[in-house]
Order: sequence, then C-alpha cells, then structure tokens
Amino acid sequence: MNKSTSSPSKISEQRGVGIFLILVSAAAFGVMPIFANCAYSYGAEPITVLFLRFSLASIIMLMYHFIRKARFPRGKILLAVILMGALGYAGLSFSYFTALLYASSGTVAILLYLYPALVTILSVLFLKQKISAMETTALILALTGTLCVIGFELGGKPLGIILGVMAALIYSVYIVAGSKIMPRTDTITSSTVIMMSAGVVYTLVILVKGAHFPSGLSGWGAIGGVVVVSTVIAIVTFFEGLKRIGPVHSSMLSTFEPVVTVALAWVFFNEGLTPLKFLGGALILVAGILLARK
Repeated sequence: MNKSTSSPSKISEQRGVGIFLILVSAAAFGVMPIFANCAYSYGAEPITVLFLRFSLASIIMLMYHFIRKARFPRGKILLAVILMGALGYAGLSFSYFTALLYASSGTVAILLYLYPALVTILSVLFLKQKISAMETTALILALTGTLCVIGFELGGKPLGIILGVMAALIYSVYIVAGSKIMPRTDTITSSTVIMMSAGVVYTLVILVKGAHFPSGLSGWGAIGGVVVVSTVIAIVTFFEGLKRIGPVHSSMLSTFEPVVTVALAWVFFNEGLTPLKFLGGALILVAGILLARK
C-alpha cells in the first residue's frame, strides 16, 4: 500500500529539506557583503550593484525559465508577485542601503534583524499561526544571538533609524506575503518575476542617477557572485524553504546569515572574532536545533 503524501515521515522529510534550503539561502545572502565590498573596491557603487544584481539575475532566470518551458503566473497571483519585487524587494534594498548613509552599519543591521520578531507577530495576527513556548524560546535565542554577532553599536540620524525600521517591516511583510503566495505558484517563475520587477525599478533609478560600473575582471567577478550566489541561489532556496517550513521558522533560521558574514569577514578581511560573537553564533545554532527538533 502506498504511503500517504501527508504521512509523518513525509512531513519530517519535507521539513528537513526546508531547513536545509533556508540555511543555504542564509549562507548565500551572508556572503553578499563580501562580494559587494569587493565590487566597491573596484569602482562600483551601491545603486549600480543593485541594478546589475537584479537585471543580470533576471536574464539568468529567464533563460532557465524558457528551458523549462514553464508558464508565468497570471491574474492576481502575477500582480502580487510583481508587487513583491517592485515594492517588496526593491523597497527593502533601497531602504537598507539608504539607511547606511545616515546611521552606522551596526545600527542598521540591528534594526533589520527585528524582522524575525515582526514576522512572528504578523503571522499570529494575519495567518492565525499559533506560537509555542519552544518557538518563543528559539526566537529569543535567535534575536539575542544576532545582537551578539552584529554588536551593540548604536548611533545615527533619525532618518537612518526610520529607514532601518522600514527595511525590517518591508521584509517582514514580504516574507509573510510570500508564505501565502508561493505555495500557489511555481517558485522559479515567481522568483523570475520578482527579480525582473526589482530590476525594472533599479533600471529607472540608474537612468536618472547614472551608473558607476566596476573595473577589471575581479570587480565583475564580484558582481557575478552577487548575481548568481546572493540573488539567484539565495532567493530561490529561500522560497523553496519557505513553502516547506513557513514564515516564522524561515525568518528565525535566516539569522544564520550574519554568522556567515562575520565568519567570512574574519577569513578574508581579518576582522576580529570576539567571545561575544562566538556566543551569538552558538545561540543562533541552538535556536536552529530547537526548530529542527520540533
């Protein structure tokens, strides 16, 4: 007799795959600052990097889309996915990178990583998701660990603080909306539309402000890393994981991202690893183990 697709073993397998995909996504996003800083050192600037990121990623995704002969979503689903890219992802990246001009990177990072808590609140309010004591504990551990990894440096103008909070709020709505939309459509095609929508927004910005492209093979190689690893792989694996484990657990496990960034900064830029950062990484790991055990 065939096993039901909803059997406990099948659910457990899907959950394990979902956790793995979210961790891959977090690692792919975590390496982005390394690629971006390399691109900046070769003459690129943030808006140009974002323009290249989404435009080139769209081309790659479109090629794969046509090879698969997949169909784009239609109607309300298509509109929702376009808004996720044009308002959600483009709005998030613009708010975050602009906030860095008015507040310290530590402050902006701390504000951005309010999103796991915000996702939890939104999920309870709008998705009627119940949060267990264990999940609350994991959330507290993940947020505390993130603060330890990023640091407790605060400072900046009010505009920077506002933009940092806005980035966290936009990302939270983006994740919650994605958890409702992605199970109803193909992840690859929807991710393609999201990247294309964000690419259109930044193309318009570049037409107004102009572009500063990187020089040399190393500069363009860094752009390639941003596009392939930190955009295509990162976004697709995130949505595939999101479909399997939901918005709350996905946002908590995504706190693995700054751990990857800090570790790579230590390897490539010789930035110090303090005991506090090691503690933060351990707390995030414990939070992930609690979620995996559930």
